[in-house]
Amino acid sequence: MKYTVILHKAEEGGYWVEVPALPRCYSQGETIEEAMDNIKEAIELHLEDLKEENKIPEDNDFVIGRVQIPNI
Repeated sequence: MKYTVILHKAEEGGYWVEVPALPRCYSQGETIEEAMDNIKEAIELHLEDLKEENKIPEDNDFVIGRVQIPNI
């Protein structure tokens, strides 16, 4: 399974990661690599809990895009 993740720079340093298709599934790390490793583990644990409830969502209900705004 593949899930989209969004990495954010943390104010205190490092990164935090969210998974839009899995509400309340977050992780963090000092580097992007560490944050990605940690979110993989968080996703696996999150999916184990959802599997017990028979509620594993797919990652296809949203679109991530970018818009460019002219300089003001």
